Amino acid sequence: MFVDQVQVYVKAGDGGNGMVAFRREKYVPKGGPAGGDGGNGGDVVFEVDEGLNTLMDFRYQKHFKASRGENGMSKGQHGKNADPLIVKVPPGTTVKDADTGEVIADLIEHRQQAVIAKGGRGGRGNIRFATSRNRAPEIAENGEPGQERYIQLELKLLADVGLVGFPSVGKSTLLSVVTAAKPKIADYHFTTLVPNLGVVETEDHRSFVMADLPGLIEGAHEGVGLGHQFLRHVERTRVIVHVIDMSGMEGRDPFEDYLTINKELKEYDERLSERPQMVVANKMDMPEAEEHLNVFRKKLSDDIQVFPISAITRQGLKEWLFALADLLERIPKENLYEPENEDRVVYKFEKEEEPFQISRDPDGAFVLSGDRIEKLFKMTDFSRDESIQRFSRKLRKMGVDDALRKKGAKDGDTVRLLEYEFEFVE
Repeated sequence: MFVDQVQVYVKAGDGGNGMVAFRREKYVPKGGPAGGDGGNGGDVVFEVDEGLNTLMDFRYQKHFKASRGENGMSKGQHGKNADPLIVKVPPGTTVKDADTGEVIADLIEHRQQAVIAKGGRGGRGNIRFATSRNRAPEIAENGEPGQERYIQLELKLLADVGLVGFPSVGKSTLLSVVTAAKPKIADYHFTTLVPNLGVVETEDHRSFVMADLPGLIEGAHEGVGLGHQFLRHVERTRVIVHVIDMSGMEGRDPFEDYLTINKELKEYDERLSERPQMVVANKMDMPEAEEHLNVFRKKLSDDIQVFPISAITRQGLKEWLFALADLLERIPKENLYEPENEDRVVYKFEKEEEPFQISRDPDGAFVLSGDRIEKLFKMTDFSRDESIQRFSRKLRKMGVDDALRKKGAKDGDTVRLLEYEFEFVE
């Protein structure tokens, strides 16, 4: 099965916890703190593997979780950093944040890597909190939580040549004749449902990748029919080849087909209209095909090469493939894959996120939420009094106490943070 779009969940490893420990050597008086830091959690890293050509594996495994870092140890020993979790993806995979739609990475080249979720920092041991006023602190941090997110994976085929055209014009047959691909071919009245890839080798030993893309219908740029599922794969092709049924057997006008397809390409992405194109006039072995071709050439004002062929009798294939290989040699491969604004840096004004928000539950309890305050809570070791006091000082410094009073909190009221409850004390 060909899978080109899927949503998965990724979770980077949490950092290891810092340790509270003290030196206890026999001849070292007042040895002091010796708790080491926790190791960093593992990143979730996506890496391109050119041996893959579908996202099928992600249908069966939709959760990816990296290892957490080791906890800190005594004698100032730090915990070991966790290894990153390497996830293999096919070339042409675009990774987007499922919630915001932001593009995280566009993975094209073999072995190209991108960090999709960043591992948490290891918590600091008590050796880090020693000061001239507190030489034996009993404070250590828990590890920072690793980043977690839902991501959308989209695969856009990296084919040199894309065959486009209405259903039943002979794209699948043409691909099966010029490559070793084996697409399903029959007298269907509906389109190929998935793209098919094949490698073409000309008689002078030049090779390139050709894709038979699902048939296009009017309104595809708006998602009609296979819509965006089809057009997504055209974006990566270096040359667009229009396969047109010159026999007129389906009752359609060949030139109208050509105009409709170009319109759909342009509506989807303006840059596709600037992509090099060829026209393949297929089914020239049929009786009225020659007449239709003459009419088509007269209407075609664009300076585009037209190659009359027959996929069944193999008429004209050799000349067309030579011309296609010549055209591909003149087109730089890299330019099509690089974003247009790669050399520009865009600075956006983003309002600083508030450290916390306060809401009320139906039972009257005050609820604290927000990434910053939740992260501070998770990194606090509540089994030690000094850590609890430090947590209280941090909240006061953030302005949580004053904000709760403004919301009407009184002595003895319940305050919730994540799944825990506290009592508000004046």
